[in-house]
Amino acid sequence: MIPIRDENPTRTVPFVNYLLIAANIAAFVWEWLLIQRDGSTAIIAGYGLVATRLVADPLGEAFTVLTSMFMHGGLEHLGGNLLFLYIFGDNVEDSLGHGRYASFYLICGAIAAAAQMLTGGLNSPIAMVGASGAISGVLGAYVVLYPRAPITMLNTIPLLWLFWGLFFSAPAWLVIGYWFLVSNLMPAVASLGIENVGGVALFAHIGGFLGGLLLIRPLLKKRPQRETFEWAGWRPPPRRPGSVSRSRYENWRDRSS
Repeated sequence: MIPIRDENPTRTVPFVNYLLIAANIAAFVWEWLLIQRDGSTAIIAGYGLVATRLVADPLGEAFTVLTSMFMHGGLEHLGGNLLFLYIFGDNVEDSLGHGRYASFYLICGAIAAAAQMLTGGLNSPIAMVGASGAISGVLGAYVVLYPRAPITMLNTIPLLWLFWGLFFSAPAWLVIGYWFLVSNLMPAVASLGIENVGGVALFAHIGGFLGGLLLIRPLLKKRPQRETFEWAGWRPPPRRPGSVSRSRYENWRDRSS
C-alpha cells in the first residue's frame, strides 16, 4: 500500500517544503555525477554521518549531521522519501509557519541521527545517509495535528482490488501508525542484538518520529489553529468545538482553489 495524496488543503504556499524537496534532488544529482565521474562512492563516506568519526572529532564532523540528511543511497530511496515529504510536509509547514517548520525539520533529523548512533553503536563505521529521519519527524507531527485527515492509498495487492479497488482512503492515524509499527518498530525490535551491517536505519526513523510527536505541540504555541476535514469512512466524526463538517470543507476548498 502506497500513499499518493491527502485531502487536506493548505492556507499558504509551502515553499520551505518545496525547497527541501529541491535540495534533496540537487544533492542526489550532484552525488550521482561525482560517482559517475570518479567511479567511487567515497562521496557517501565523506558526507554521510559515520558514528566513529563523529565521536572521535565532534567539531570537525558535525557538518555531516546536516549533509547526511540530503544524501541518498539510490533513486528508490530518494523517491520514497520525497513522496512522503510531499504528501505530509506541506500541512505541517502550514501549521507551524515557514521558519519554525525549517527548524523543526532539521531538529528532527538531528534527533534521528542521535537515535541511530546510540542504538547502532558509537563505534559503527557505516555511513548513514538519507532524509528519512527528518521526514519521520514530519509524519509524527502530522499524525498529532491531523489524525483523521483522509489519505488516498494505491492498492498494490491485485487480489484486494476486488474489495477496495485500485485506490482507497484511510485516516492518517491508520496509515502512519501502520508505517511506524509494522515497517519500523517491529523490525527494529527484532534486530536488537544483531550486528549492524548496514541497511535501513530503523532507529533513525523511530527517533525522528518520536521527536516530531513530542516537539510539535510546544512549537505550535501562539499559532492560530486551522480548519481540517476529518475522514469519516467508518463512522461520523465526533462533533466538537472547532470541527468542520464535510459541506463546510468542500465550500472552503472551492473558495481556496
